[in-house]
Amino acid sequence: MTDRMRRLLLGTALSLSLAAPLATTALAAEVARPWMDTKLSPDQRADLLNKELTLDERIGLVHGPMAMPFLGAKLPEGAIGSAGYIPGVPRLGIPALQESDASLGVANPMNVRPGDPSTALPSGLSLASTWNPETAYKGGAMIGKEAHAKGLNVLLAGGVNLARDPRNGRNFEYLGEDPLLAGTLGGESIRGIQDQNVVSTIKHFAVNDQETQRMTIDVKIGEAAARESDLLAFQIAIEKGKPGSVMCAYNKVNGAYACDNPFLLNKVLKTDWAYPGWVMSDWGAVHGVEAAVNGLDQESGEQIDALLAPGGAGKVWFNEPLKAAIQDKTVPAERLSDMTRRILRSMFAAGLFDNPAAKASIDFDAHAQVTKAAGTEGIVLLKNKGDVLPLATKGKTITVIGGFANAGVLSGGGSSQVVSDGGPGASIPLGGDGMMGPFRTVVYHASSPLKAIRAKAGEKAVRFNDGSYPAEAAAVAKTTNVAIVFATQWMSEGADAPDLSLPNGQDALIAAVAAANPNTIVVLETGGPVHMPWLDKVAGVVEAWYPGSRGGEAIADILFGDANPSGRLPITFPADDSQLLHKDIPGADKPEFSPAEITYTEGADIGYRRYAKTGAKPLFPFGYGLSYSHFSYGDVKVTGGDTLTVSFEVTNTGKRPGQDVPQVYLTNAAGTKTQRLIGWSKVALAPGEKKRVTVTADTRLLGSFDEAAHAWQVKAGEYQVAVGASATDLDLKGGAAVKASTRQP
Repeated sequence: MTDRMRRLLLGTALSLSLAAPLATTALAAEVARPWMDTKLSPDQRADLLNKELTLDERIGLVHGPMAMPFLGAKLPEGAIGSAGYIPGVPRLGIPALQESDASLGVANPMNVRPGDPSTALPSGLSLASTWNPETAYKGGAMIGKEAHAKGLNVLLAGGVNLARDPRNGRNFEYLGEDPLLAGTLGGESIRGIQDQNVVSTIKHFAVNDQETQRMTIDVKIGEAAARESDLLAFQIAIEKGKPGSVMCAYNKVNGAYACDNPFLLNKVLKTDWAYPGWVMSDWGAVHGVEAAVNGLDQESGEQIDALLAPGGAGKVWFNEPLKAAIQDKTVPAERLSDMTRRILRSMFAAGLFDNPAAKASIDFDAHAQVTKAAGTEGIVLLKNKGDVLPLATKGKTITVIGGFANAGVLSGGGSSQVVSDGGPGASIPLGGDGMMGPFRTVVYHASSPLKAIRAKAGEKAVRFNDGSYPAEAAAVAKTTNVAIVFATQWMSEGADAPDLSLPNGQDALIAAVAAANPNTIVVLETGGPVHMPWLDKVAGVVEAWYPGSRGGEAIADILFGDANPSGRLPITFPADDSQLLHKDIPGADKPEFSPAEITYTEGADIGYRRYAKTGAKPLFPFGYGLSYSHFSYGDVKVTGGDTLTVSFEVTNTGKRPGQDVPQVYLTNAAGTKTQRLIGWSKVALAPGEKKRVTVTADTRLLGSFDEAAHAWQVKAGEYQVAVGASATDLDLKGGAAVKASTRQP
């Protein structure tokens, strides 16, 4: 045997001898991580892993900073750049939480990830206008996929706060005024996100229904009223979507901050609803270490807590102060263990351990079709005098006026702002005072309605005027067959609208154009309802909301009939200011961060329910929307017993295929007059086609919450329902007897 052969054999033997302990070590490491056994439930896996955490590791999981260079802070090590970051525990294989704002798409705040655009979904009110759970799921799945492909694993999505005041600056992010509609669509959106192995939150818990003094306002509301309205929206969405985290709100509720509110967090959420996930704070919503005892599990955006404290003397409450409180037993160690177990449980349930987020390619073309379909379906046709719509693609001349229609479509401002893959068509910094002042920039997604209209009607058939001077716009409009005025209302987090007029003199512009051209169509890109003093002067009104990063094309498809409008209003449009619950928004007359208070005297009677109770006639009712088709309802059958089941026939009596949204309302509950949406269906029908629709009511919508019994109570008796096309168009009626029942909260 040569020396060379001896050396080779010796090397091989040495390699084998070293490999054996290495293999044993690897096997031992695998055995030491039994929580990676996917056959176990998320609860079992979380329990196994939670036992291994040290005190410092637990503290590290319950607080984290904003993940961007903000307020002089540097990008945290390990963060890819987003709204928030919670470091992981490499020793145990716990991944970091990379958290992104995501109400309407994956945000890129302060361009912290240069050159990283996303697909922008239409606004929440646009989604709610679809009344389509499948559309909500598809939108959630789309933004979940994009987040996962960017390395993000938590989306701060799922806004379901109800629209108690149409002036609320964040109504555009939310899903309207009804708890069943908001909860159903919110839950489906959350489910879509989490099916992509990304945790979704639900927010902002709870009754966070105005932006004015949002950090300090104290909301006064009775328990039954809250349970039957805002809390019910959250409860339904949690049941359907199973979000991994609940984000608590800035405001106080009955004297206690929402993120330090034992009734909301410990009693309602974790006890009554048995919610298994974790509660994270909104950014800057923690006021002391005692919040841990009162139900908060994680402090987010920790540097803002220090900034907002009186004199800027705040602390990272869930870091050293919480550790000290654990050590001196002010906060029980078991509570901290519960906090981390809840976080881990949701991470396992959503697949963060088994299918970790990682950089991957994104099919923006496919996602563009998702957002275009959603934007098209969310457009609501409000007026169509003389069938002015749909427009013919040939033989007509058109003037397009205003609204930056040459540049793109409007989006809402604040943390939900998305840098879309098409880039900004226009970006207008407004600035201003207050906490959100530096972030007040109006952004138009680069999806030009003018370009889309010209693509259908021809370049030479379409003129454009920017609308700066009403007389000039009217003169141009007079020269064409049709005038289309694009009117905008920019809304944003951090401020409410002072009134419901269209800003910047747009009402005068519309009136001038309508006087010059009787075939004037108004396309609204708004964050909520607006007044329409020119309504009887125009031929058509189209509510497009904020239609997303392919909104220009969606609007054109509706205008020219390539899509049949099927949107229905998820929020009531008031006829005038006298129909607002409050003449002035509470706290608007005080400097930011001043103490303020609002009492929800309407209780659970939000929106259309209050209109029904008072008899007031709105400009446009909840559930309203026109179509290029016509639909009729008949042969209603109502059966009772444990609940109500309502079935009826829907027929397309028009000449076009279309989708209808027949709605079922409870009108009398065992002798008590009421109005409440108990179900609906989105039905696609060919001309002449008929389908039978069946709706079964959730008993919570038939009864009321009994505070003394601490349960939902349904009284025995006759229950009446009405079926129709909106909350005020209810011609088909029926009823049946329902048994008495009790349901735990």
